[in-house]
Amino acid sequence: MARILIVYHSQTGNTKRMAEAVAEGAESIEGTEVILKRAGEAAAEDLIAADGLALGTPENFGYMSGMMKDFFDRTFYPAQEKVFRKPCVVFISAGNDGSGALNAVERIALGYKFRKVCDPIIAKGKITEQVLEKCRELGGILAGGCGLGIF
Repeated sequence: MARILIVYHSQTGNTKRMAEAVAEGAESIEGTEVILKRAGEAAAEDLIAADGLALGTPENFGYMSGMMKDFFDRTFYPAQEKVFRKPCVVFISAGNDGSGALNAVERIALGYKFRKVCDPIIAKGKITEQVLEKCRELGGILAGGCGLGIF
């Protein structure tokens, strides 16, 4: 069984919709347990216990959301030595190009030593069914790879 933790922040509901689609994709893989948590509610224990991690943030002022940064701030030292090469994927809801938010998340992920296993999903503007389908695929890939021991 694979345990997938999805940590996200959303104010408008866009990133939440993406997170729920990632969860749907992960849950479509038999034997997967999905833990879907808002960034302010997720803790180091959740991160340590997970087999794989999906991180979702809106782009705020060209950066990740403050709540996602808060999640990283609260979990870094308690989890840092316990999450080496943990499979990780990223999804972003962006008003612009999302590159600033992605760079910030990826830079912090390097400090944890997460293992990037897929290209990020960056939704620019409206969340379409096509974007949600890509998020479902992302969740399925993460859960499938964790479940099979590929990641």
